[in-house]
Formats: sequence, structure tokens, C-alpha cells
Amino acid sequence: MSLTARTVFLLCLLPACLPPAQADQQADLERLRDRITALQKDMDKTGDSRSESADALRESERAISNSQRALHRIEASLRNTSQELARLKQQSATINSEIQQQQILLAKLLQQQYINGGNEYFRLLLDNKDPNQTARNLQYYEYIAKTRAAWLNHMRNSVMQLNQSTLQLQKKNAEQAALKHEQAAQILALQKEKNSRKQVLAVISQQLRQQRREMGKLQRDESRLSRLVGKLAHIVTEPRQPGKPADGFTPTLNSKAGAFVSLQGKLPLPVKGRITNHFGNKRPDSPVLWKGLFLQAAASQPVNAVASGRVIYSDWLRGFGNLLIIDHGSGYMSLYGNNEAVYKQVGDAISAGEVIASVGNSGGNDNYGLYFELRHEGIPLDPEKWISRKSTRKR
Repeated sequence: MSLTARTVFLLCLLPACLPPAQADQQADLERLRDRITALQKDMDKTGDSRSESADALRESERAISNSQRALHRIEASLRNTSQELARLKQQSATINSEIQQQQILLAKLLQQQYINGGNEYFRLLLDNKDPNQTARNLQYYEYIAKTRAAWLNHMRNSVMQLNQSTLQLQKKNAEQAALKHEQAAQILALQKEKNSRKQVLAVISQQLRQQRREMGKLQRDESRLSRLVGKLAHIVTEPRQPGKPADGFTPTLNSKAGAFVSLQGKLPLPVKGRITNHFGNKRPDSPVLWKGLFLQAAASQPVNAVASGRVIYSDWLRGFGNLLIIDHGSGYMSLYGNNEAVYKQVGDAISAGEVIASVGNSGGNDNYGLYFELRHEGIPLDPEKWISRKSTRKR
């Protein structure tokens, strides 16, 4: 059975292995993912979308995002494996040190037994001494014998622990070698996909520049995003009806921060960058207004979630490239576009400040940076009214 087949098989068995409440949550999440996947396919079929040259970028930019996400996962696994290897090596060194000390004591014990001829008990009984003293000495020797037995047992346990630690080290070393091999293969695949994207851009660059100046194209992009947000909001807030499974879920909110609305004026910017386009400003050579911020930033820089929530969209969208949307509850969403890669997938719980993507220029953008929006019940909000002044001053 292939790895993919085994994964699908195990995922199918997962709900049966979970407690009833968790199984229901897992089933709800799978239904949510299915509905969002169907929504993506439905939007891809629209006629105005198919005719745009930016479509040629979709597969290469999706592939780059998928490869980067795989690399991100591998690197996290390598970090964990390295930490575990360091712990096991330290554990082995400590056990080895203990065994060496125990071997020194054992050598002394054997030497003492050799000197005494191993007949301490018989000598004690045959000596003509006070019976009471003999009894006390026998009790003393019994105590020594028990102590020796416990000490020898401890030494045997130490040797067993060392053997187990050695086996774990061998296993982790093999794990690390496999991860490094996978990493090398993924880096090669990523480079191939980036080269493919360069070739696509070389062919359609003139068309992309022309489209960026077309008001109709920009309006279609924004209309497409608004439709997507509206449909996602309907999916995640749809209430459970009697006898019908729910497709929605409750986002994981930061208990210290409370509801998302209480974070107004306190949010950090999602990336270290300069705000080059502000909410409500006209786009270059167009009457179309910006519905969010564009933060110019270095390529591959980490993008952080501004608040806790759950991912409800993680895919490529025309005009916005690799896009990730987080639902924060009560109708609030944050949107992160033009990423080189998105590291999270639909259904993932997100903590405030967690790395969720990397900066790019996907979607046909000329400049590297992040497009960032906040929305409430589908209506765009001015992010700068939600961002802390301290956060903007640092930029």
C-alpha cells in the first residue's frame, strides 16, 4: 500500500478511534473542508476567470506554496528531532557516567570479597565472641547484603536504560537522515517549480502589466474576493439544524484577549514592512480603491497571524495569489494575500503571532509584500484603525 493510500485509510479510520465528541468535531471539519473545496472549484469555473492570463500562474504558484509548506513541516520536524537527539545524547552520557562509577564500586567490592575469601559469615559464626555481638554483626551483614543486591539491581537497570537510550538514538538518527533526504528532494522540487514560474512570467509579463492597469480586471478581482468571503462566512456560521450535521465550527480565540472586537487598536502588523498602499486610496492608474493594506517586505519573510482563530481558506485566488483567510469569530476575518507560501490549511487552529505564511509576489504582483485585509460580516475594515500605534511606529 502506498504512503498516500495508507494516509487516506488512516484518516478514514480516525473518527472511529476518537471519543464521540471528538469524532463529531472531526466529521464537521471534514464536511467544512469538502464544502470549501467545492466552493473553490465553483469559483474556478466562472467565465471571466478562465480568460485571464493570471491563470497561467496558478499551478506554478500553488506548487511553490505546497513545496514551501512541505519544507516548513520538514524543518520543524528536523528541529524537534535535533532537540530529541541532544536530549538522548545527554541522557546516554549521564547513564554512562553512572555506570562507570558503579563499575569502580563493583571492582572494590570484588576486591574486598577476594581478600576476605568470601567467608565473612562463616568466620563470624565460628569466632568465639559474645553471642549478642554475633547477632548484631549478622544483622549488619544482612543489611549490607540487601544494600549490595539493591545496588546491583540499580546497575542492571542503568545498563538496560543505556541500551534503550542507544536504540532510541539509532532510531532518531535514522529519522533525521530520512528527513534530510526528504528535505533535499523537496528543495530540488521547489527550485524546479520556481524556474517554471519564471518561464510563465516571461511569457505573460506584458499581459499582466496591461491587466493591472485595467479597471475591469481589478473590479473582477475584488468582486471575486468579496463573493468568496461572503460564501465562506455563510459556511462557517451556518447553525446546526435538528437531525442535520453542522458544517461550521467555533474559532479558537485567545482567552486573555477575549472577543476579537476587544482587540481594536491592539493588533500587531502581520509582517515587518512598510505600508505603501493604504485603505481607501486609489490604486495606480485606476479609480478602484484599496480595501486593505499592502506591506512591502523582503521575500520569504515570515507572516504572522494578528490574532487567534481558525483557517477557513488556504489556496490560490486570482488577483491575490496564495491567499490565507482566518476566521476570528463573530463575523471577523483577517486576509493575507500575495504570499509565496501558505503554511496552514483549512481547519487548522491558529494562535496569535503564529507564523502562517511567507512573503511573496504571487498573483502577478510586481512587488514583494503582503496584502492584508480585515473584514466584518464581509465588509472591509480599515486595518490601520485596528493596528496598535506602537506596531506602526516600529515600521
